[in-house]
Amino acid sequence: MAAQRSIASGKKSSAPLPEFAADLPGCWERWCCEQFAEPYFSDLVDFVAAERKAGDVFPPAEDVFNAFRYTPLDEVRVVILGQDPYHDNDQAHGLCFSVRPEIKPPPSLVNIYKELHSDLDLPIPSHGCLTSWAKQGILMLNTVLTVRAHEANSHRKKGWEVFTDAVIRRVNEKTDSVVFVLWGKPAQTKRGLIDESRHSVIESAHPSPLSARRGFIASRPFSSINELLRDGGFDEIDWSISDIA
Repeated sequence: MAAQRSIASGKKSSAPLPEFAADLPGCWERWCCEQFAEPYFSDLVDFVAAERKAGDVFPPAEDVFNAFRYTPLDEVRVVILGQDPYHDNDQAHGLCFSVRPEIKPPPSLVNIYKELHSDLDLPIPSHGCLTSWAKQGILMLNTVLTVRAHEANSHRKKGWEVFTDAVIRRVNEKTDSVVFVLWGKPAQTKRGLIDESRHSVIESAHPSPLSARRGFIASRPFSSINELLRDGGFDEIDWSISDIA
């Protein structure tokens, strides 16, 4: 994570762009550079770099900012907010709850798929890759963007929450209505950052097997999101996930 390049950031002084944040859409790149210039982010980069030297950290550095690559700021219609990335081998790839096609869906995603089937009568997908959702304007964000291998929540309170708070504030500034989906208590702490006179909020328990039956199961989030999008004059999300050859 140490390699950096510099870009101009509007009227502000240029700020270093960490290698892991390369190839961001311009709308996100300009905004992110303002965060990268803040002292907290420099400390965060140093922390994660030290963690990677000491052992495995997920997702790989090049995947940490994938949520922003797949969903440009001006296309965000929905934000799904999780907790921290999957912490087992090869699972996390920068989109909350998503895994690469060849990886078995983890239990939280299995519950999401069960609710998807119950809510919209869609077939259970054959893989766990959710990039098709992200490409439709769903910012699939975790509250923390990295994790030490096999140690859930190991990168909490190291600076990522400051960054993702800023992300939520930036999305909240959009004039078009956005649907914020907050699954689990860490995500729900962001609710106070959202102007609910302009945007909509859906919240429930986290889909983890530890909490899903305390409010996620039967919450019907997918039909609710589409209803809110229709009410706002936007196209629905196509929640179906095609097989990958």
